[in-house]
Amino acid sequence: MQHEEQLTRLRAMVAEVLEIEPEELSDTGDFMEDYEADSLRAIEILARIDKEFKVEIPQVELPELRNLKAVQEAIIRHSGGQG
Repeated sequence: MQHEEQLTRLRAMVAEVLEIEPEELSDTGDFMEDYEADSLRAIEILARIDKEFKVEIPQVELPELRNLKAVQEAIIRHSGGQG
């Protein structure tokens, strides 16, 4: 999967969890500060990534996954660069 397509799917998925429109979600917008996400939503995002992208990101990395760009980098890292 190309990274552009992956980012589009990821943006739609995260926006759905955060209950906002995908175009409102910037690549570097902070989930907690800019979109008022809480830890339950963060865990839901992780669970959806696991299901959608078949990539398991350890929960210990959750604090680092503060924006779309960081989440995409984690997906790429944990999928062996295949993303």
